[in-house]
Amino acid sequence: MLKQQRFNDGWMSAGDISSAGLDVALRGAGWHFMWIEKACSRFGYGRTESSALTQATTRALDRISGQFNAAEVDSVRMSAYPGFRVARVTAHARQIQRQASLNALDEAANR
Repeated sequence: MLKQQRFNDGWMSAGDISSAGLDVALRGAGWHFMWIEKACSRFGYGRTESSALTQATTRALDRISGQFNAAEVDSVRMSAYPGFRVARVTAHARQIQRQASLNALDEAANR
């Protein structure tokens, strides 16, 4: 059972599970976890590391949410400056679905 936690309005966090572990769990349930080449990096600024990280992650996920229903945060870089922090988050698009092909999803949407 996956531990899910709300991250923001449009996303849930799958907790402390690796992408390989999530793939195994989903395939065991008859679903497919697809790697999409699309990646998105965004910056966030805040007075604390936490606020900068939340802003950067939210901005990266917002760029992915229009096309795909999952994402994997690949890297986080934090910089400290007097009075504020800057975070850079890179997220990769993923798709979780029952069909084995993204084309099947596109064909169903076109009908």
